[in-house]
Amino acid sequence: MTTVMPEGEAIRKAIKWISAELHEDPGKPVIKLVNEAVARFDLSPKDSEFLISFYKKEKGSAMSN
Repeated sequence: MTTVMPEGEAIRKAIKWISAELHEDPGKPVIKLVNEAVARFDLSPKDSEFLISFYKKEKGSAMSN
């Protein structure tokens, strides 16, 4: 499956960071990680919405496999 990556280095770094955190501890709440990533990588509210949507889709596709 191909995932469209948004433009911007900060959002890419945020996705990598959140994914690494979830790999280390899959039980971590995604919304908490997104909020931390927004502060850590100086992301916009639009970026925050993208991350929440992205990880909801990822969780849904993982459950269907």
